[in-house]
Amino acid sequence: MPSSTTETIKEKLDIVDFLRGYLNLQPAGKNFKAICPFHKEKTPSFMISPDRQSWHCFGCGLGGDVFGFVMRYENLEFSEALRVLAEKAGVELRRLDPAEHKYTGLLYELNNAAKEFFKKSLTASEPAKKYLAERGLKKETIEEFELGWAPNAAEALTMQLLNSRYAPEDVVRAGLALKTERGLLLDRFRGRIMFPIHNHVGKVVGFTGRVLPQFESADFGKYVNSPESPVFQKSRLLYGLDKSKNFIREAGNVFLVEGQMDLLMSWQAGVKNVVATSGTALTLDHLHSLRRLADEIILSFDSDSAGSAASERVIDLAEANDFGVKVVTFSDFKDPAEAAQAGAEKLMNAINKAVPAPEFYFGKYLPAKTEVSSGSVNYSDRGTLNNIRFVLTKLNSITSPIERAFWMKELSKRSGIEDRILLEESEKVGLPKTDFSKDASEAAEKSLIGQHKYSRRELIGEGLLRAAVAKNDFSLVEDCAPYFADVHGKIFKILKTGSRKSEDPVLDELIDFIILGSENPGDKEVTKLKNELIKEHYKDKKLFLARAVQSAEKEGNEARLRSALEELNNIPLQVFES
Repeated sequence: MPSSTTETIKEKLDIVDFLRGYLNLQPAGKNFKAICPFHKEKTPSFMISPDRQSWHCFGCGLGGDVFGFVMRYENLEFSEALRVLAEKAGVELRRLDPAEHKYTGLLYELNNAAKEFFKKSLTASEPAKKYLAERGLKKETIEEFELGWAPNAAEALTMQLLNSRYAPEDVVRAGLALKTERGLLLDRFRGRIMFPIHNHVGKVVGFTGRVLPQFESADFGKYVNSPESPVFQKSRLLYGLDKSKNFIREAGNVFLVEGQMDLLMSWQAGVKNVVATSGTALTLDHLHSLRRLADEIILSFDSDSAGSAASERVIDLAEANDFGVKVVTFSDFKDPAEAAQAGAEKLMNAINKAVPAPEFYFGKYLPAKTEVSSGSVNYSDRGTLNNIRFVLTKLNSITSPIERAFWMKELSKRSGIEDRILLEESEKVGLPKTDFSKDASEAAEKSLIGQHKYSRRELIGEGLLRAAVAKNDFSLVEDCAPYFADVHGKIFKILKTGSRKSEDPVLDELIDFIILGSENPGDKEVTKLKNELIKEHYKDKKLFLARAVQSAEKEGNEARLRSALEELNNIPLQVFES
């Protein structure tokens, strides 16, 4: 649908009048405020601007226009929200292009038809029902998540779909069948427990099929997934999110597990704020989906070596994107599914005892506390020293300087090594090499060191310093001093004195890199960079203050809450709309 249609709808619908149908609005100067419907709060921090026809919550950070509100509040996709709002605005929509419908709508139809076929097949498969019962799943859970069974036959599903007048090429495009070299169709899923995967509004977009244990072999994959399609992208989908999103929003955190069975057994045990990666590595897209709902991840992957390594990757990725992370460990069970099967209280107790990620690293890589207290630890041993350095790189990846400083002190207590010594060693080891953010991965190609996680603000600051070096005029960026990231603020102070050296070798390397890469952009480009730097500065400040609001709400500290909200109100509104 062309953007002109959406603009027409927004012109006809006043956001204040529209939101009065959902919220109790109160005047706040020329704006309006309300209790946010997307997170728990007592003091209204949800603001509506009639001038800009937009809304923003200073508590949870969400915001947007009337479309964004309806999509989030009603859990609708854009096309569905478009129909709802068009009807309210009295705007007639043109019919969807049949080709577009065939490309997406037909895929939804086929996946839903396959789901119904698999559900019906499960009722007739005793081995499949026996397996699910042995794993501890109740009938209610199986029905709620619409589990099924793919018969161990060459074309059972395909023939069902063809008999329902679906075209063979569409069945293949939906990933439900394969075409052989002879041109025959073969069911992709055969002899497997079927887990339908839904998108965020509950539509079936694909499947995971698990072979029964007695048929597992090296030549026969344990799990088979639907292939990528216009409606199914594994890197963007989290299993169970369509059902758990409201529970996650309410809890303020998410229990992240590996497999479908972990999720199902956790849900059955009463843990509703749960999602599963379904054996796929956690991605930035996954985190973006979760960021809208929570800012803390409680992580529980398998206790084997592969699960432990995967846990570390998730921790690094989540902390690099400013999530708080806690880790659940099991001493007597392999995974959450086993713990839940032994009793819901076993799983609940483990989740309640989850430790912050740094403590997880302390326990995994550092000597036991008794050894430290007895003075029996030899820190000159290369293995022990390397473990200390490894933990320091993990602490360096924590986004918040305050949180990082706290855990540095905890490391000092745990290791018996003085703060200043750890800080000195921390500066030597630098930041971890693992880097996941898009901006940082692009920056790594340009960076001399290639290890530092560059934020967009740092990239812009670096560009401005290069311009000042090229023009040999540091007054050019003097007005940027309050907005530089810490590292570039230090470099700016050094460079404007005419010096090219500091007492920090890492800083010197960055200075050399900036000087060697100096460029002489035009005045318009410099002005653009300055504007972008200021915007990024305020984005960082917004994130810090939004967290302060959340913390003050949890603690019931009204004075600190009012102070943080007042500071947020002074941030330019365009920062919240970007």
